[in-house]
Amino acid sequence: MKSTYSLEQLIPYIRQHSSFYSRHLEHLPAQSITLKDLPLTNVADYWTGSNDLSRWPVLTGHVDNALVFKTGGSTSQGKLAVYSYMEWQAFVSTFGAGISSQLNDGDRVANLFFSGDLYASFLFIHDSLAHVGRSISEFPFTGDVALDVLADAIARHRINVLAGVPAQLLQLSAYLAQHQRVLCGVETLLYGGESLFAPQLAILGEVFPSARIASIGYASVDAGLIGASDRGCALGEHRVFEPQTLLEIVDEDTGEVIEECDRTGLLVLTNLTRRLMPLLRYPVGDRACWREPAATPMRKFALKGRSAHSQRIRVGVLSLFTEEIHEIVQRAARSEQWQLLIEQVGHKDLLSLMWVPEPQLQTVEPARRALREALLAHYPAIDDLSREGLLELRVLACATTDLKLHPRSGKQLRVLDLRVYDVPPLEPV
Repeated sequence: MKSTYSLEQLIPYIRQHSSFYSRHLEHLPAQSITLKDLPLTNVADYWTGSNDLSRWPVLTGHVDNALVFKTGGSTSQGKLAVYSYMEWQAFVSTFGAGISSQLNDGDRVANLFFSGDLYASFLFIHDSLAHVGRSISEFPFTGDVALDVLADAIARHRINVLAGVPAQLLQLSAYLAQHQRVLCGVETLLYGGESLFAPQLAILGEVFPSARIASIGYASVDAGLIGASDRGCALGEHRVFEPQTLLEIVDEDTGEVIEECDRTGLLVLTNLTRRLMPLLRYPVGDRACWREPAATPMRKFALKGRSAHSQRIRVGVLSLFTEEIHEIVQRAARSEQWQLLIEQVGHKDLLSLMWVPEPQLQTVEPARRALREALLAHYPAIDDLSREGLLELRVLACATTDLKLHPRSGKQLRVLDLRVYDVPPLEPV
């Protein structure tokens, strides 16, 4: 069976076997459909019913020879994503080949990604490392290893590459700094799952002075392959996986496909390797811009933060969902008007939930406290990250006029990602 399909091969199969896409594409002709003919997938509609795989209308077949993962993972209501075994092997082999450019023969790699509770990242990186085109050794610690044990093991086993989420690498850095330790033998830090920012790079550089810092690549358990990272990419830059994906950047307001460089829009993916859980013009939730002209093979693009209309907000290892936050604000504060601001203060993420109280309230403090407690109850990881000094949550009452609107459409924006994504590379000293 083929592992990569053309759009012409994929669309008829998906229309026939997925009731979701059959309805989604019913207005299109039976043949001669191009990428520009396809409407954007509504992400909220796409995931409706995904917690019951026997009835999820997106799927094209039964889940009886597949891998099942939870996407989001921060609550018990995480959505489920599935791959056939063939699709998973195509996924990890392609991603592993992409990692090859960041590694050297003889590298000793600590896998510090997280596992358990249907979480994919550790297994994904483990399987991908088995397909790199280099002679390497993997040390599969997971992200739950005690920091003192990890620091000693890195030195004892001469581990020279650390691969993990930024929050885990920063926790290790804080431990090393606290104990006045420097690991000069670490030559490469590969991060994934979230962006790194300038203050964080400086912190990593203090305890890993010899380390080159780079993305391990850009993928998600729901969307699959998105971008490869090579040594010609600056931090935040990736290259399109070809021919496995079709990647577009579109204007968030008009839907216009953007081809020029350095104009930011919504990142949209069509996956040509997945038929069981297909994705056609699926907004991945991030904003990006092109860095190279349209005809460039494996065209380079740069990430520019989360979309204002993204269903998922990723902050470090934490995933928040706009529909869940909306329900919490409605229930705890009896308000429909809210906005989430994400900022970077030093090495810490600052998460501010702005909400408009009911006009008849004489004091907003009880409602503010109830809203904060409801958020922490639903997302306990916020408390964990706060104790570790990686996150600060603020719940702030505001006026309607304080909420930012889209400059052209006038629509209220649910998410404002104010972090600075253009950061200079950190050179080893």
